Amino acid sequence: MPIDPSRREILTRSGLGFGWLAAAAMMRERAGAAPAGPLAPKASPLPATAKRVISLFMQGGPSQMDTFDPKPLLNRLHGKHPPASFGDEDFQNGKFKDLIVLGSPRKFQRHGQGGVEVSDLLPHIARQADKLAVVRSVHHEGFTHSQAQFLIHNGFARIGRPSLGSWLLYGLGSENQNLPGFVVLLEGGVRSGPAVYGQGFLPAVYQGTSFRPGPNPVLNLSPARGMKRAEQRDLLDTLAALNQTHLAARQADSELSARIESYELAFRMQMAAPEATDISGETEATRKLYGLDNPVSADFGGRCLLARRLVERGVRFVQVWSGNGMNATDWDGHIDCEKNHQAKAAQTDKAVAGLLADLESRGLLDSTLVIWGGEFGRTPTNDGGQSGAAGRDHNPYGFSIWMAGGGVRGGRVTGATDELGLRAVENKVHLHDLHASILGLMGLDHLQLTYRHQGRDFRLTDVGGSLDLMHWLRGTPAA
Repeated sequence: MPIDPSRREILTRSGLGFGWLAAAAMMRERAGAAPAGPLAPKASPLPATAKRVISLFMQGGPSQMDTFDPKPLLNRLHGKHPPASFGDEDFQNGKFKDLIVLGSPRKFQRHGQGGVEVSDLLPHIARQADKLAVVRSVHHEGFTHSQAQFLIHNGFARIGRPSLGSWLLYGLGSENQNLPGFVVLLEGGVRSGPAVYGQGFLPAVYQGTSFRPGPNPVLNLSPARGMKRAEQRDLLDTLAALNQTHLAARQADSELSARIESYELAFRMQMAAPEATDISGETEATRKLYGLDNPVSADFGGRCLLARRLVERGVRFVQVWSGNGMNATDWDGHIDCEKNHQAKAAQTDKAVAGLLADLESRGLLDSTLVIWGGEFGRTPTNDGGQSGAAGRDHNPYGFSIWMAGGGVRGGRVTGATDELGLRAVENKVHLHDLHASILGLMGLDHLQLTYRHQGRDFRLTDVGGSLDLMHWLRGTPAA
């Protein structure tokens, strides 16, 4: 017997023969055939106003009172203790009544026809104010970065639950079978680790795929040097036959199924991914729109531009992360919050505004939901550490996010925090309400989108979730 068995011998020994291979080839070549598999696009069970999502995640937690939630009382109380009416319970570094109020150096102004208040920290986003639906009353229970990131992305404070992107891919599939349906564009590290964009207990095929910048977005994607495409196709067909035999004896192993599917996706991506990530054909005007002409904003701007190219090609969910998971280089303004936020705004402001304008000009904004926010906000009191610098601590009890596009009516604000910006007090939006509303905009019922795991049906919103926010976002009456 030859050392390297022939293709015929492999198929004969596997018991599959050439009939399976011919059928597979016919299925691939049938013109107009719907793609098979778990990532095939599915019709939304409910009326949808959004088809895809771009999540602009400001890692570390931007300060609501320095961006979208003006609090004049802060400056009047700057350097003083909070009024007794705000309570004296234990809070972060001690009793809240013993902390020192930190005013905001930012100036707020109403923008657009809707008069949305945006600070001078974000002048480019401010010009897009009529696209923004600002929610000032988001809250959850996670005080640390890892807890809060898991809550915001996965709906649960600990590792092991599927992320929002995975749930959307599970419920709707992807419109492009030649690219991953869930793509993550990182700046660097992630405080909570890659599980925050993982599939949790869902089948592994629904996990997020991290793209790197440059001509090779996915490691090990290029074929071996000298291998022709037909030869690679022949190799993969043979491998698929063996893998299916292996899988059949292993009771639908999710990880193994995903690994098998990854070979086919990688083959299709060899041409699709480099084309999607190649921005060399973009006009100079488009590049400037995203801030690519400025080295400060070029990195984040390039990832925002890539996000637009991906949703343009049918990718269901794209995350663009700002901040590399280290205090000095993300939005975690414990020490000198003003300096920290100026640096992050310089990197992101123009690109975010450019993305909204570009999506609108291409007719994509109406069907693409854009979400901006971090894992929590910041406190109205000083947390400068030993240096005494003017910093702000974590605040999950009341903070701001905004949405645009995807059927959202912009130029409006809902919710409110108290006079210091500490706690949500009006039209409060828990993270489960936020997730339920995002799913609803995509045509998914958060109560029905479930997956049975360890004997019970799990969902993204656990046992909570209201659609009041979704109705406000759409401008429709609450059910």
